[in-house]
Amino acid sequence: MKFSARNQIKGTIKAIHTGAVNSEVIIEVATDVELVSIITNSSVRTLDLKVGQEAYAVVKASNVMIAVD
Repeated sequence: MKFSARNQIKGTIKAIHTGAVNSEVIIEVATDVELVSIITNSSVRTLDLKVGQEAYAVVKASNVMIAVD
């Protein structure tokens, strides 16, 4: 598997919350560090995603915003 995106973060699927059309997939990438992705239910089925499975969060963005209090 090769991607042009440089930000490929390996983790474990912690939860999948399925809605009517989309699913929220939560990947734990480190202890107490999670990334959340909203993808179609069709993609969840095609990738055969399961809780406990290793997966990659692949981030491809032209902008990354930073905020502070």
